[in-house]
Amino acid sequence: MRYVYIIMFVLTFLSCQDKNKEATLRLVKEWNGKEIKFPAHSIFTIQGKDTVDFDFRDSEYKIVTYVDSVGCTSCKLHLERWKTFIKDVDSVMNGSVPFVFVFHPKNVKELRHILRGHAFNYPVFFDEKDDFNVLNRFPSEMMFQTFLLDKENIVMALGNPVLNPQIKDLYLKQLGRYSIDSVPNTTVNVMETEYDFGVISQSDKHTHVFQLVNTGEYPLVVSDVVPSCDCTQVQYDHSIDSGDTLNLEVIYSPDEVGLFYRSVDLYLNVKESPVTLWIKGGVSKQ
Repeated sequence: MRYVYIIMFVLTFLSCQDKNKEATLRLVKEWNGKEIKFPAHSIFTIQGKDTVDFDFRDSEYKIVTYVDSVGCTSCKLHLERWKTFIKDVDSVMNGSVPFVFVFHPKNVKELRHILRGHAFNYPVFFDEKDDFNVLNRFPSEMMFQTFLLDKENIVMALGNPVLNPQIKDLYLKQLGRYSIDSVPNTTVNVMETEYDFGVISQSDKHTHVFQLVNTGEYPLVVSDVVPSCDCTQVQYDHSIDSGDTLNLEVIYSPDEVGLFYRSVDLYLNVKESPVTLWIKGGVSKQ
């Protein structure tokens, strides 16, 4: 069957992290091979202002992501990671795969500000009436609101490639231009998994260094680092030898006043991957 391999591939990586494997299985089976429908009148703009002529319907492949209005908008967008992924796909597909961004904003002004702040100059559709979701009834989980489609808008794969490196590999593999390298597993000792900044100022950047010791036989390789919010950046070495210490500098730039609790998922060549680190604290105006 055409999509059986894709279903099993997705489950191999998602179900190991998903607390409800049966629900994940049902979701993947439901959406693989399903047609995604688009509103008849979709107006695409740059940063919600300048209208652009964006024709993607006849493309051999397209990557579509929908962002709903639930929760923290800036935490869900991950625009810098999307920009990097777009460049990766463009480099192997010669710019032939369009990226279709559909946003159902709860605050149009805020979304425009976020897009400008990240210099996100790709076409976007501000779907204020949520027509796209009404037509398709997307899953409520953010991880499953992104799709790789073929020319007939049939789902070839689903999952957010900027939040999970295995899903990224799956997308590139389905495009026929990528091979997944196997890295031997090692073991790691995480010195701490959570750090409390206490009360900090909104106007400053704040850093903390987490340390991981490679206790195994093989090099420790960081395949990807996924912060829960664009307000959190991470600097790190991509690999260290056996016995060495990996230093991850987490840089937090407060995006709002109040309590915060942010995560950083580390995708490593260890059995328990991803390893999740947490930062927390409170942000004051001063």
